[in-house]
Amino acid sequence: MNTANIVVGLDIGTTKIAAIVGRRSEYRKIEILGYGRTESIGVKRGIVSNIELTVDSIKRAIQEAEAKSEVDIKYVNVGIAGQLIKSLLHRGGLVRKNIEVEISQEEIDNLLNSMFNLNMNPGEEIIDVIPQEYIIDNEPDIREPIGMLGSSLEANFHIIIGQTTAAKNIYKCITKAGLEVVDLILEPIASACAVLSEEEKEAGVALVDIGGGTTDIAIFQDGIIRHTAVIPFGGDVLTEDVKEGCSIIRKHAEELKIKFGSALANENKDEEIVAIPGLRGRPPKEISLKNLASIIQARMEEIIEHIYYEIKNSGYEKKLIAGIVLTGGGSQLRHLAQLTEFMTGMDTRIGYPNEHLAGNAPDEMHSPMHATGIGLVLEGVARLEKQLERDSEINDDNGRSGKAKISEKSEKKGKRPIGFLRKIQEFFEDGQE
Repeated sequence: MNTANIVVGLDIGTTKIAAIVGRRSEYRKIEILGYGRTESIGVKRGIVSNIELTVDSIKRAIQEAEAKSEVDIKYVNVGIAGQLIKSLLHRGGLVRKNIEVEISQEEIDNLLNSMFNLNMNPGEEIIDVIPQEYIIDNEPDIREPIGMLGSSLEANFHIIIGQTTAAKNIYKCITKAGLEVVDLILEPIASACAVLSEEEKEAGVALVDIGGGTTDIAIFQDGIIRHTAVIPFGGDVLTEDVKEGCSIIRKHAEELKIKFGSALANENKDEEIVAIPGLRGRPPKEISLKNLASIIQARMEEIIEHIYYEIKNSGYEKKLIAGIVLTGGGSQLRHLAQLTEFMTGMDTRIGYPNEHLAGNAPDEMHSPMHATGIGLVLEGVARLEKQLERDSEINDDNGRSGKAKISEKSEKKGKRPIGFLRKIQEFFEDGQE
């Protein structure tokens, strides 16, 4: 098997760690070669709280993915989120020396890389820089500046900021598991790749990824990412509420939520009862499904209020024609779309990562639970193809064959390590010396 075009997405979540192995098929779909999933032990609200336990979980997920895909996994695209991630907007620019020369990819890269040198608060680092639109000689709304002429080149950037230690801990877990990081990718952006259409991004849409520990939000308008946010609540708080409200153990509370949970209490009848096994010979405990839904609805209303606040805070509330798309494991809660529509007044649908998957993908991969993992594979494949295209252009410029050849660096990294990823690589390399 040619492993050069194979990409691995590693989703390190609060409730699960999933490794998905995929590649682009001849029909431009993502072919899932194998996957592994294990319970996430050592991660709380998207942040690593125990290195060793997280490493063990990563190793188990990778081993399962290797066994199913028959691929030796060494390089991974890792998702990063968690409650310590935030974003800001910034404009950067440069003055061009020769206005007769077309704008090149190198100039674009230099402008983007310069954003990583912005001063941050102590303990914070820039994780990713996403160009929104370019301005050439004060002419705005330019999407593809390469090949154009002008004396000045500016751009509006969406800058993702995270705590230095949080990202270093993720990186440390990956290296201790015997793997190497190709890219750190913001999880809501990865999820958006998997479940949103280009039409939705153009019309304006808010993607809401409800995970176990956090809820990630990414707002798109005119095809550009406009706002990102992380809410430190997810499906786990629902489980805790059910556990406390029904006086049952956490395992039974999670099963109740998944099998019988609903976001609307009025959709359940008073006489609907479910029995929970008693502890150590005690009689079974009977729980009303209406009471269960009331507990869940109260907490979901709080989470939706936070989501709606972030949408209003972005300034794009009235511009989101496509409304809200819910994804992630927490979006599988019954009647959640209806409750969200009722509270926000915005069209809402559940986002499934079906559109980009090849027909032979396992049924489990079609779940919103794996939207982030599949999105990491999609992003990784897109970045790898872009790198290969650049390598091909370099070969052309040097008078060599125009056929794309994967250099050792491209095969290893898929993309040049810039900014924060380079810094943390150097940090660990210095420590090993």
